[in-house]
Parts: sequence; structure tokens; C-alpha cells
Amino acid sequence: MRSDAELVKAVLDSDPGSYGALVQRYERAIYGVALGVLGNHHAAEDATQEVLVAGYRKLGSLRKANMFGPWILKIARRSAVHMARRTPIFASIEAASEMAIEDCNVTLNETERNLLTAIMRLPKHERQVAVLRHLNGYQMPMISKATGRPIGTVTKQLSRARQRLQKWLKESEQ
Repeated sequence: MRSDAELVKAVLDSDPGSYGALVQRYERAIYGVALGVLGNHHAAEDATQEVLVAGYRKLGSLRKANMFGPWILKIARRSAVHMARRTPIFASIEAASEMAIEDCNVTLNETERNLLTAIMRLPKHERQVAVLRHLNGYQMPMISKATGRPIGTVTKQLSRARQRLQKWLKESEQ
């Protein structure tokens, strides 16, 4: 098996096929780093692809060819952090709601339909945390990261959303 340094030298000496061996060697590790930062399988896959392309483009700037592994993992971490900052987990609450409903793949009963209708009546900030928590199953720290709000704020908004929902659901039962 060829070393990282040999593979890097081969790529730099006009053998782009050697980069495939580096990809096979580090793809899972890059994915693991991205998943750890992003917490989302699809986003981690996207980040992995971006890192592999960026690694190929920047390979000429690698000073020590035998340090390819740590170098590419450092790029992976930075790229995933950048991706997490620039893109929220969901583009819109409506899209998140639709995704959660589609994931159910069952017909909603009247109670579930009433609950979804009530959730969609919530103010936007409360609806957002309610959807992320109850329909998508995210924990408070992840909701905090996704919304860019402190955990205390998210907790309070979720509490208020629950109070409103309880009130509205009681009214709809009467």
C-alpha cells in the first residue's frame, strides 16, 4: 500500500487517479468530522464532497505530503463549521413541517390534524421551536444552534408554545 506522501506526490506529478486512493482512505473520517459538527447526515455528505473537491484543488499548498490526513481533516472541520454558520438547518418552518408530516406516511387522525393546525397558528418564533422539537425530535442544544438563540430563550418559547397549544386544543374539544 502506498503512503499518503507517495499518493500526494503522484497527484501533483499529473496522476489525478491517485487522489482516488486518498479519497477512499479518508472519506469516512471526513464524513465523521462533518457529521459531528453538523449533526445531519445529508449535510455531512454534502460537506464531505465539498472537502474532497477543495482538498484536490488545494493539494499544491500542502507543505508536508505525509501530513495529508491531518490537513484534510482540518479542512473538513473548518468547512463544516462554516457550513453550519451560513446555512440554517431548515430554510423555512413550513418546509420542516411538511417534511415531518411526509415522514409519517400515515393518515392523520382528527387529533393529530388539530394539533398540526394549532402549531401552524403559533407565532413564527414559537412555531419554529415547536416544529423542531416535536415534529423533528431535536434536543434543545440543537434547536438553539439552528435558530441562533440562547437555550433559555428556546426553552421559554417552547413553554409558551405548549401553553398556547394546550389552550387551543381544549377550546377545539368543546
